Amino acid sequence: MPIETRHLRLLSAIVDEGGVTRAAARLHMTQPALSHQLQNAEEQLGARLFERINKKMVLTPAGKRLLAVSRVVLEELRVAEDELRNSAAAGEGRLRISTECYTCYHWLPARLKLFHEKFPRVEVQIVAGETRHPLPALLDGRLELAIVADPRPNRRLEFLPLFEDELVAVMAPGHALASRSWIRAEDFAREHFIMYSLAREESSVFQQFLNPAGVVPQKVSTVDLTEAILEMVRAGLGITVLARWAVAPLLASGELHAARLTRSGIRRQWNVALRRNGTRPAYLDSFVELLQKHPISQDVHFRRGRASHAAELLCKI
Repeated sequence: MPIETRHLRLLSAIVDEGGVTRAAARLHMTQPALSHQLQNAEEQLGARLFERINKKMVLTPAGKRLLAVSRVVLEELRVAEDELRNSAAAGEGRLRISTECYTCYHWLPARLKLFHEKFPRVEVQIVAGETRHPLPALLDGRLELAIVADPRPNRRLEFLPLFEDELVAVMAPGHALASRSWIRAEDFAREHFIMYSLAREESSVFQQFLNPAGVVPQKVSTVDLTEAILEMVRAGLGITVLARWAVAPLLASGELHAARLTRSGIRRQWNVALRRNGTRPAYLDSFVELLQKHPISQDVHFRRGRASHAAELLCKI
């Protein structure tokens, strides 16, 4: 194992305090524990750091060299720690965010504006490139926060609830199923299902609705753009499944019809995912509180013309 900062602190403490006993007290250790760490450091280096002459701890040439290094390294660490504390106190930092669904990005800007008013010195980055698999990016440190509807238990992650939404079947008003308030999985067996370009094992519709019933739609087409899917459905070319809030204006205008999936409906619980890494900057917890205080609701929806934006391409439905 390489030399660690604790070994450098130990060496400096022994020299500064003039002995093992006072150095142990300074480091809040017992004398035997300090002696053991010193022995461990010497074994790793393959060289003695001190000679014991007349009950005094005298640095060897190797000890003098390592002491010189330790002075520089420990001072740099102290300066860095002070800078980080001052930055945190001043509300400075970086917040990288991704969601498990591109359609969620449209309601984030309003929340980000509120956050910016409170933490103007925190740089917020929406990392759309991690949308398909945000949790691995969170675990790898490429994100500080992920918004997901499919939490997978992981001892390194913490999940905090945000809001629920409902998945509904969407179709043209003249469609054969449009007279129903809810539909069964079996009804999809005769339908042309238009979905996002997504593997079926990653699709909530297949995993939660179709697969358990053993149903495969008569035809499946994958399309990247929400607007394109909606136009195909409006033209009567097939049906799709979307969050109810995502098509609320088209439902209200009568341009499209929505039916529940099963009599009781299928709902998703959205969560914030965070790493369990001890202390977190105050601004991160504040952002989570803001999301929980201002969740999306069923009356929040796309404005027509925005649905084709690149930030609304794919979703796990």
